[in-house]
Order: sequence, then C-alpha cells, then structure tokens
Amino acid sequence: MAVSSSHAEDLWVFGYGSLIFRPDFPFIAKREGFICGWVRRFWQASLDHRGTPACPGRVATIVSSAGARCWGVAYQVAPEQQQAVLRYLDERECGGYERRLLPFHTPCGSMMCNVLVYIADHENPHFVGPEDTQAIASCVRAACGLTGPNRDYVLKLAAALELMGADDPHVFELARALEEASVAAE
Repeated sequence: MAVSSSHAEDLWVFGYGSLIFRPDFPFIAKREGFICGWVRRFWQASLDHRGTPACPGRVATIVSSAGARCWGVAYQVAPEQQQAVLRYLDERECGGYERRLLPFHTPCGSMMCNVLVYIADHENPHFVGPEDTQAIASCVRAACGLTGPNRDYVLKLAAALELMGADDPHVFELARALEEASVAAE
C-alpha cells in the first residue's frame, strides 16, 4: 500500500508496540503522543518474531474504540531514508499488518500531523481476537521467536509506557500477570 503525503519530508511512523522501545531504523525526530479512537491489544499471533508456528506468541495491534487514546511514539523519517525504512517496516510487520495514515496528537492534545501506522485487523489470518489476560499471559510465557522471548516484549513495552506516563490497563494487567507468574515459579 502506498503512503500518500503532500511532502516526502512529512513521513512520520507511529510506534505503539516494539517500535516504542526498539525502532531499529534511522529517524531524525521523535515525539511522544497519541492517536485517538484506538486501543492497544495483544490480540495478534506472532509466528516468527515472538513465537513460532508450533508455539505462537502474542504481539500488539490496535483496535478501534470510540473515545480511546493509544499512546506511543512518532518518528520522523528523512526523505532519503523513507523507501529503505518502509521496506524494513513492511518486512518487520509482515504478519498481517497493513499501513494506514492516522492523525497524531501531542501530549497537550493538539493534532501535529498524520502518521503511518501498521494495524493488524480482525480480517488477517494471525488475528486471535479477545482473550482473557491469563490466556494471553500463558501464550506469552511459553513463546520465544527470532527476536527473543515474548515475555520480554510485553515487559519492555509496559516499562516504556510507564516512563511516558501513559495509562494502558491492558498492557499493565498483562505485565502484572507475567511478573506474578515469575514470582510464583521461584
């Protein structure tokens, strides 16, 4: 899917999952903020980065939710890096994610720009859909993929959101479930 923008220099990429703590691509500016009408959920299976086909992990996607705010980080990509960054992100977000442009808001609430967001919706083959926290935590505890243990993904995301001052009950509840299970296992 092509990115439409009036100026090539205006490409901003919004990270709401691992892109928050591990962007792994060159950028020239970074801003914390949010997109409206979306919530982050661990409803997407990962058969490669955070799991395997035999033991799928769970990674974040966002789902529509009226009145919600999904906090994350927007990265501005230099014009000369855009095509390489998009190729990299298309490969990284290959498991059912599609590109969309959405309005990005600064922490004070003003709209800054449109950002490119990768969304894995309910129509893709890896979308798991709603599960209770313990079921997601069970999958996360067991899964490990090319990028490492699935547990690390959740805990790093929770820590990054906490540093931002972002409230995300779904992520924080999942992180608590993982930490409680670790303590119980000791």
